[in-house]
Amino acid sequence: MTSIEAWYMGNNVVDQTAENRMDPNEPVTISDLRDLGVIHWHLPPVEDYPAKAVPWEPKNGIQDKQLAAIRDSRGYNYADIITCSEECLPDYHNKLKAFFEEHIHSDEEVRYILKGSGYFDVRDLKDRWIRIRLSAGDLIVLPEGIYHRFTMDTKNFTHAMRLFKGVPVWTPINRPADTHPLRERYLQRFQPEERSSTWSIVSCFRGLAQGWQKLGN
Repeated sequence: MTSIEAWYMGNNVVDQTAENRMDPNEPVTISDLRDLGVIHWHLPPVEDYPAKAVPWEPKNGIQDKQLAAIRDSRGYNYADIITCSEECLPDYHNKLKAFFEEHIHSDEEVRYILKGSGYFDVRDLKDRWIRIRLSAGDLIVLPEGIYHRFTMDTKNFTHAMRLFKGVPVWTPINRPADTHPLRERYLQRFQPEERSSTWSIVSCFRGLAQGWQKLGN
């Protein structure tokens, strides 16, 4: 597994495509990312992929044994290929703003960068932003329920494969979503035990309150 570079960033972002490092720089290790549920592989693309294919079916073209092994082991039975650039993506600037809205998903977010580069930002368990640099060959998995966002970098070009289990659902759940069941499940999986226990108690009381409300009606 070739490492990727990640670092803490401030909350006040003027240019989302810039690196936005702290001063001095505060690097984040691959181990730190794993503790948040973020998984990474580096797979140099074996051939040229199409600029766009929705969906993309490897039986009709490129055979990548490493990618196929990951897809099979994790159940990613759907894939498509998109290109994000001013020339290829309609309404590019508004789309870029939408990508940068902080949100969670009901499923893993999986991206395999084929050409170009970009950033995924994720929140750590203290609600600090971590910026992850992705370039060609990086395959990243963000767990369901993690707060995140995506942006292009200053090169404004990302050619990527999206992978999904089952029928793809791209609908974001924008923040605030702290009380959403998906967010609560994420915290229960990845928070330190002490904080996780606190969240379990809160969830229990919330469930009791909802039950009492139904009885009252």
